[in-house]
Amino acid sequence: MQKLVVLTGAGISAESGLPTFRDSDGLWNHYRFEEIASIDAWNNNPEDVLAFYNMRRKKLSEVEPNAAHKALVELEKKYDVCIITQNVDNLHERAGSKNIIHLHGELTKARSEKNPDLVSEIGYNDIVPNDKASDGSRLRPHIVWFGEGVPMISEAIKIVQQTDIFLIIGTSLQVYPAASLINYTSKHCRIIFIDKKADSNAAVSAKIKCINGLSSVQIPILVDELLSDV
Repeated sequence: MQKLVVLTGAGISAESGLPTFRDSDGLWNHYRFEEIASIDAWNNNPEDVLAFYNMRRKKLSEVEPNAAHKALVELEKKYDVCIITQNVDNLHERAGSKNIIHLHGELTKARSEKNPDLVSEIGYNDIVPNDKASDGSRLRPHIVWFGEGVPMISEAIKIVQQTDIFLIIGTSLQVYPAASLINYTSKHCRIIFIDKKADSNAAVSAKIKCINGLSSVQIPILVDELLSDV
């Protein structure tokens, strides 16, 4: 069974109604990341940080996986699939995908401020300033913020190095270290990039097949083709 890795970014979830960060109407046009998505923000103004992620968690509870999320699940019938996502939502899980690596954390989880391995499920509930983890420290969103390392990147690199097919979906390829994963594919790996402006992305090369368009439209078509190949 061939190995197939999917790297997803905000574009795939935007089609379910979740705002992106970097688009013209994205979150960074309404918030400064230094104030709500950095370790310094958490240390200096945790109330605003919690309010921002509580808002995002509520929005996540109001949306559903789209056709792209659901189509990716079908690949598991004939491929050994791993989804590596930059997204902190749970739309891949809710669609039914089984093997998912979250590079940047998960909205529906919280963790101890002192122990990054002490993680708990919170669903769509708010975190309030007085909430404590089981070790007595402050409870914080289970999110990788600016100024923090990306602990899952090493595992993601190992998986990408072994894959036969690498699908890149709905990402600007501007966020590192996630964008560097493409550099770890083997010379025999088939790479396909699906995005609204895939062929105009500065990161693409002749080795990469670009498909312009919405993920929810193009992914089901591509999945049908990939399933018919094996």
